[in-house]
Amino acid sequence: MKPENRIAERIKSISDTLPGGVTLIAVSKYHPAEAIMQAYEGGQREFGESKAQDLKAKHAALPKDIKWHFIGHLQSNKIKYIAPFIHLIHSIDSYRLLQEIDRHGEKNSRKIGCLLQIHIAQEESKFGFTPEECVAMLDEEQWRALQHVEIRGLMCMASNTDDERQIAEEFARVHELFKEIKRRHFANDDRFCILSAGMSDDYPIAIEHGSTHIRIGSSIFNVNR
Repeated sequence: MKPENRIAERIKSISDTLPGGVTLIAVSKYHPAEAIMQAYEGGQREFGESKAQDLKAKHAALPKDIKWHFIGHLQSNKIKYIAPFIHLIHSIDSYRLLQEIDRHGEKNSRKIGCLLQIHIAQEESKFGFTPEECVAMLDEEQWRALQHVEIRGLMCMASNTDDERQIAEEFARVHELFKEIKRRHFANDDRFCILSAGMSDDYPIAIEHGSTHIRIGSSIFNVNR
């Protein structure tokens, strides 16, 4: 079987197991445009990248109906590369970053969808708001003045561990936070509906705890895995 067929078959295999309302984002970082096209030809339309300049180049080279998700740590000086076309930024970890995205959204005459990243994992290297910081930022309500940003939900990564109980507890905490924030700040806003959680090794657990968007890379693109 040719590698290009394996990518399409893996996408179908994963998609066939997903409940309704769960979106598969194929994490294409580190993979060339040719591999992304193989996924595209298999019906995949939503892809995740973690470097702004790589994403800009891939956007230019690939079909324009692709919905691009930015899933890496975003530096303020890189927003300009993706602001004209990005579908959703998953990795908002400060109010200042929201302000910068709002500024670039205004320059490009568009609203940019964003997710607030929650630091729930045990690793110190992970970015994001603590749950307490996220609630405090939203309670201050300065974000409501931003006209070119749409806060559409939360994103998280669980700890890198084989302990499924710990992973489940972390995803459950973020799901409870999502519901609290929805109730307190977005009760009448249908756009706040996304919980981006779960990757290749833990996405079934994330789905059990409310994930609406899963980010799968190695299980799709590493054809020798």
